[in-house]
Amino acid sequence: MQTDPREILKVFSPKKIIWPILIGLCVTAFLFFKDFDKEAFSAVKWNLNSSFWFFLAIVSVVIRDWAYMIRIRVLTDQHLDWKRAFIVIMLWEFSSALAPGMIGGGFIFAIFILNREGLHMGKSITAILNSSFLDGIFLAVMAPFVYFMASKDALFSGIHLNTSFGNSIFYTFWTVYFLILAYKLFVAYALFVNPQFIKKFLLYMFSAPLLRRWKRQARETGDQLVIASNGLKDKSKKYWMWCLGATFVSWTARYSIVNCILHAFHGTTALNDFVIYGKQVIMGIIILLSPTPGGSGLAEFMFTDFLGEFISKGLAPTLSILWRMLSYYPYLLIGAILLPRWIRNHIKLEKLKL
Repeated sequence: MQTDPREILKVFSPKKIIWPILIGLCVTAFLFFKDFDKEAFSAVKWNLNSSFWFFLAIVSVVIRDWAYMIRIRVLTDQHLDWKRAFIVIMLWEFSSALAPGMIGGGFIFAIFILNREGLHMGKSITAILNSSFLDGIFLAVMAPFVYFMASKDALFSGIHLNTSFGNSIFYTFWTVYFLILAYKLFVAYALFVNPQFIKKFLLYMFSAPLLRRWKRQARETGDQLVIASNGLKDKSKKYWMWCLGATFVSWTARYSIVNCILHAFHGTTALNDFVIYGKQVIMGIIILLSPTPGGSGLAEFMFTDFLGEFISKGLAPTLSILWRMLSYYPYLLIGAILLPRWIRNHIKLEKLKL
């Protein structure tokens, strides 16, 4: 895969960083003023319990990224030390935060990063394709698990399933889920069974007149699947255990952030943490449809609808922005700081016009 650095890096201009922030803040501001409740804010009492849960929310962020670092080191056969693994993950999260989930987030840039970190292109493709596959396993397993364990009514309780809007959200979730499942099964077959057949199938399909303009991209995808398949042959059980374990720990920590925030502002009343966790699995799948960078706007809106029942309605928009300040905006800031230095160290600047 030959990638022009200018084509990849030009998407990280300051203007592109500002847009997802503005979209998220505008949606939050709209929801805030629509549902503003002075009494709800005056009733907030910050105490030791609140501080404890907020600290755990920060710990969840750290665990999430630490697990990702472990996974990327395992996927690259320990090619990256801890410092470089941190930089790779931060830049990957940065690129994902600026790209809509519906187009794969920062997938291509992640391959580019690993390659520039000295990893052979074949291994870079293998590591990133496998990480995407592992994330898909988590969603494929966890979505039906929480659905059947927590029940349909509990998971969709905030959107009124008896309305056309509620039904559309419900069916959107399952549509996106089965699309993800079909795609991951397709990738699994290509990676572990018959990559050459999939490559030929893609080339045949994109030879049709209406699809011919994307034939080159289809050929590149087929080549990537063949390379990744070869790279995954004969991997040990220990390798897969570490990869799967790190994946599930990271995603669980990601979703635990909201649980901790809600506990911090909910007082001493018991919360159903499993339902809150399950709602986030549902939200995470639906947000993949968002055309905005990092799901900005839709994420804040869905937070208020799905999780507003666990906190005073007037506080929900404020907590949604607090959630994004912990789980989304830091990667924009850290990436914006790390990227220029990384470029200086890995790319000849005289050849680039950023």
